Amino acid sequence: MWGHIALFIIKFRRILLLLIGLATLGMAYVARNVEMTYDFAQVVSPEDPDMVYFQQFKKTFGEDGNILVIGMQDSSVYKLKNFRLYDQLANDLVKVPGVSGVLGLPKLIQIEKDTVNNRFVTAPIFRAPPRSQAQLDSLMGVVNSIAFYQGQVIAPRTGATLLAVTMDPSFLNSNKRQAVMSNILDLSEKFEKESGIKLHYAGLPYVRSTMTSKVSAEMKFFAGLMVVVMAIILYVFFRTWSAVVVPLLVVIIVMIWCVASIVLLGFKINLLTGLIPSILVVISVPNCTYLLSRYHYDYRKSGNQILAMTRVIRKIGLITLVNNTTTAIGFFVFTFTDIAILYQFGLVATINIFVAFVISFIMIPAVFTYLPGPTDKQLEHLDSKPLVGIIHFLDFIVLRRRRTIYITAAVLVGLAAIGISRIEAVSFMVDDLPKKSSVNEDLSFFEARFGGVMPLEFVVDTKQPKGLLKLPNLQKIDQFDKFLQAQPELSTPLSMVTFLKAAKQAFYNGNPDFYKLPDNDDKNFILSYLANSQGQGANSTSKLLKTFVDSTQQRARISVKIADIGSHKLDTLVNKRIDPAIKRIFAGTDMSVRRTGTTVIFTKGNEYVIGTLGESLMWAFGLVAVVVLLLFHSFRTIFYALIPNILTLTLTAGVMGYFGIALKPATALIYVIALGIDGDNSIHLLAKFRQEMAMAGKSVSEAITNTLSEAGSSMFYTSIVLFIGFSIYGFSEFGGTKALGVLMGASLLITNFSNLVFLPALLVTFERGGSWKTPKTALIHHYDESYHEEDDDIDQNLQRLSVERTPAKTI
Repeated sequence: MWGHIALFIIKFRRILLLLIGLATLGMAYVARNVEMTYDFAQVVSPEDPDMVYFQQFKKTFGEDGNILVIGMQDSSVYKLKNFRLYDQLANDLVKVPGVSGVLGLPKLIQIEKDTVNNRFVTAPIFRAPPRSQAQLDSLMGVVNSIAFYQGQVIAPRTGATLLAVTMDPSFLNSNKRQAVMSNILDLSEKFEKESGIKLHYAGLPYVRSTMTSKVSAEMKFFAGLMVVVMAIILYVFFRTWSAVVVPLLVVIIVMIWCVASIVLLGFKINLLTGLIPSILVVISVPNCTYLLSRYHYDYRKSGNQILAMTRVIRKIGLITLVNNTTTAIGFFVFTFTDIAILYQFGLVATINIFVAFVISFIMIPAVFTYLPGPTDKQLEHLDSKPLVGIIHFLDFIVLRRRRTIYITAAVLVGLAAIGISRIEAVSFMVDDLPKKSSVNEDLSFFEARFGGVMPLEFVVDTKQPKGLLKLPNLQKIDQFDKFLQAQPELSTPLSMVTFLKAAKQAFYNGNPDFYKLPDNDDKNFILSYLANSQGQGANSTSKLLKTFVDSTQQRARISVKIADIGSHKLDTLVNKRIDPAIKRIFAGTDMSVRRTGTTVIFTKGNEYVIGTLGESLMWAFGLVAVVVLLLFHSFRTIFYALIPNILTLTLTAGVMGYFGIALKPATALIYVIALGIDGDNSIHLLAKFRQEMAMAGKSVSEAITNTLSEAGSSMFYTSIVLFIGFSIYGFSEFGGTKALGVLMGASLLITNFSNLVFLPALLVTFERGGSWKTPKTALIHHYDESYHEEDDDIDQNLQRLSVERTPAKTI
């Protein structure tokens, strides 16, 4: 079958290349509409109880992760000139499309008592820009007297202040986000230049936007650099530019199709699908390298380009397809999960792995049968002294030093175990950014002055309608508020109790001494004022309360901001301090407290992804075992195929521990990629070994020697090209990108040991040759039939094609 496929590709190569070209242009047109997202919510199953509750929370109380904060600590902002510039900045930000509100010094309101109508109303403190320094100082005295704003807008003790910009969620979760962020930053930079005041930025909209743009820009840079380096390495190996340009062209085409498929499937590039282009390099380059190295090998024997290329496809077509299939299995298992980000990752990767196979197996034969045959100089790499020396060394240690190999493997596994014990499954909201980046510096600014900016929410349920009107319940909430405020990792809480305290202060004519919870003496007056304030238009307090109290007045929201302390410290804070405090404070009541918010979902999302990856990896091992069984029809071969994989993954995990790389979604995926690479190499080597063993009179030692000489060279080429290419990522400033480079480089080196040393040693030790007489029910049987180089019908067609073929022009 593969011989006929080869003839079809060569006979219709013009049409096939034209179709690929036109289709790629269409895909490029589609790909231009790709969008990026940094939505943490995709990581958690929509059926997860915490996610269901979070969605209900947002419907009841509104969004919690759509606020960008702009902070400053400069006393000159309280000078008339700069304050007027600050006021202008706030006014300009309100006009930015995608901004739904701005809260800061120039936009602060105060609660006032309307004794005529027995209600509270709200009024701006700065009704107009102050005209004199004295007027500004007087109004700032009013601001400082309102305890409600202490810790929220003005930092206690330091005098730092912030401007909170609320963004429209419909803009925040679309490709319009970057435009909104650019407009906000442009206005802020204008203020900085005119006032000389340094601004700091934080909040999830800013973090997501910055991470998306910076990581994307660096990935593009390193991807381009990797292409250049790989081009140089390919040229050094093959000594011809055609062997450089065509494989890289295949890689570029596959990447275009990949991005277009993301658009066509209705997905966006996220923190996982953004890794797929790099993964496709791992797929495309081996496909091309295997084809080219085998093509050169067969061309040197036959001297006929079409015959050589046809034999290559006949020999390794099925095996390469199976290799790509085993790689795809590792990603396909993710499509069975209900976690959106993993489902999308698995589906896009699976589709494009087969796209990479099809494009490489069409373009390489089609293009290289048009080009002139390789010259003697270009074939010299087959007899390269360094490569031949390495292959001979590998052959020697496999045949003569197997005990040394096993001892080395055991020692490496022991060392890896120590490294694995050091791995931590910890993640930060901004852990991919450099430690000295402006984002981390700005986060430190807010954490030191305001306690943090990452949203953490609590919902107190009194279990009865209007339960929030009962003073004992309010006192419990106030007690919990005070506990949260005492935690150094948290900001000053904002809740219904906070508003009640502010209302009591207003009721007593703004006296700061009365900023406290109403007692039995004044509770009824204050609550009646609040009741009369409902639905009284823009100057009512109802808009302030509705985001912290549900419509039944049964549940109250407590909103705090937390520092980016990492998932481990967050677990400790919650489990060791907050949860015990909740039990202690609300003991003896029917009230319950539940935490939620974007920070909780983010942390749970990491646990979800890592847990799912472990389960998916086990499924992938099982499916790969099934493929090997169908291919070779031998249970022993499953052992040979999987043991090197396990060794590679174990040693890669050890490297992860020694380099201090945390286990998180992006780094956990490395194991799936490593499984694909190692599985490809194992099956490739086992197939070649099986073919050698099938030849009459071949011993295990002879088969190993021939297998390492022929298959080992192409495997070595591929791993070196990929190792050097991916090692470039190790110089990145971003955690995820650097981890990709370090772990991919390590796994590519390790897979050489696993498959070119350890696996052959196992074969020599345990094989006696009998198990390689494959039954006809095995898929590999068809591979063997296609391996015969003499097929009358195909040879006649080859001769006909050779006559019809237009002689290639030298270029």
